This record gives sequence, C-alpha cells and structure tokens, in this order.
Amino acid sequence: MKKSTRRIVRCTKGEKMLYTLGFMSIIFTIVIRVFSSASIGNLKMDIEKINYKIENQEKKNQSLKMQVNELTSFENLKDILKDMGLAYNNENIVVVK
Repeated sequence: MKKSTRRIVRCTKGEKMLYTLGFMSIIFTIVIRVFSSASIGNLKMDIEKINYKIENQEKKNQSLKMQVNELTSFENLKDILKDMGLAYNNENIVVVK
C-alpha cells in the first residue's frame, strides 16, 4: 500500500510581498479613479454654471442694446426736439466716423 503524501505549498516572503503589492496597487488604482471621476464631475458642473451665467449676461446685453436703439431712434429724437422747442435741421448734422 502506498502512502499518500500531501505536499504543503507555502508562499515565500517574496511571493507574499508581491501579492500584497499587487493587491495594494489594484486598490490604489480604484481609489484614484473614483476621486478623479468625482473631480471631473465637479468641473463639468462648474462649467455649466459659468455657461448659464454667460447666457444670462448675453440676454441682458441684448436687451440693453435694444433699449439704446429705441432711445436713439430718429422718431424719439424728433419728439425730444419738439418738446424742447427746437427744430430739426438736416444741414447742421455732422457724421463723425
């Protein structure tokens, strides 16, 4: 009868160190990916907020331009001149470029 012999496989210190370093590097990589994804998400939200502010400011600027155009319209100037008692004389107008 043959005696069954079991071989006990033991890890050396070097193998244990390699396994530990491999496991730690995998964990470190996962943590880095999570934090970098979170920071990228925050940056995207900041960009969207800034774009929203820019759009609102552009709308305000356009509204103000329209008000300036209304106030400087020819009809409005004529009305102001009449209210002040002045007459419109086309020959006295000088265009400066």
